[in-house]
Amino acid sequence: MKTIKRRRKSNQTDYMKRLKLLKSSRPRIVLRKTNRYIIAQYVTSKETRDKIETGIDSRQLLKHGWPEEFKGSLKSNPAAYLTGFLLGKKILKEKKETPVLDFGMTRNIHGNKMFAFMKGLIDSGIKMKHSKEIFPSEEKISGKNMREDFSKTFKEIKSKIEKI
Repeated sequence: MKTIKRRRKSNQTDYMKRLKLLKSSRPRIVLRKTNRYIIAQYVTSKETRDKIETGIDSRQLLKHGWPEEFKGSLKSNPAAYLTGFLLGKKILKEKKETPVLDFGMTRNIHGNKMFAFMKGLIDSGIKMKHSKEIFPSEEKISGKNMREDFSKTFKEIKSKIEKI
């Protein structure tokens, strides 16, 4: 009888997916969504030991002009996109190797925040295989669908990050 590992039983780790990612011997961008923020880490693995090279979360958008009244929306589509854009710029600046994306146990539903994050990475200049159908609409990414039109603020923050 085969025993089920604790992390698999509690839906925290898919060991088959992790093994495939580790066998590729490429660095990964590990993306996690909490109740308040989006956390992304550039991780390298050596002999199945993960080392976090660069880490970022959506709270860093506050330093780049994210308005205080939208502080509760640091897990929205615009926040996910800008977090990916910021991490992509950071990776390119440090001249790191092109990574693969690791969503973990998060369900891959086309158009969700994870794919907004991926679009931010691609728009920053990171080369990844993708299909345009998986990304959320430009309207959702720029925040036009939010209560107050967020698109002007979105463009200002994006231009500040581009200067990095």
